[in-house]
Amino acid sequence: MKRIIVSIAEQRMKLFQDQSLVFECSVSTALAGPGEAMNSGKTPRGEHIIRAKIGADQPLGSVFVGRRPTGEIWSEALNRKYPERDWILSRILWLSGCEVGFNRGGRFDSMRRYIYIHGTPDDQPMGIAKSHGCVRMRNIDMVALFDLVDSGCQVLIQEDRF
Repeated sequence: MKRIIVSIAEQRMKLFQDQSLVFECSVSTALAGPGEAMNSGKTPRGEHIIRAKIGADQPLGSVFVGRRPTGEIWSEALNRKYPERDWILSRILWLSGCEVGFNRGGRFDSMRRYIYIHGTPDDQPMGIAKSHGCVRMRNIDMVALFDLVDSGCQVLIQEDRF
């Protein structure tokens, strides 16, 4: 069984197949820190699953708005044209909380908050909390992870170190 663990403290992600580490990379979680509330801009903690995989076969750097590819490929020029965008690139793993009353349901629902693991522009730092709540990854890492996991894969987002 595969399982992703994200450490907010370390700003890193690990993918395990049973007890074996099969993938690891730096990530960026929320600048506002951990938290589950709607509109908080925080990264939700706890047990999740990948509810949907979006963007298979899209080119590296593909831009998504509302979980749909726009046909654009991220570039510095596009970034200057739309400086207000929170860039969601390459692939999306849409998370759904598993803990009712904590990260599932009501004002604390990760899926209704549109919490993803997704690619981000390569000029964005990894290893530093800077996202708007999602787990950001380098595009090349995002594509690699996307190809290694299936919908239903368990994801634990924890504050602690590994």
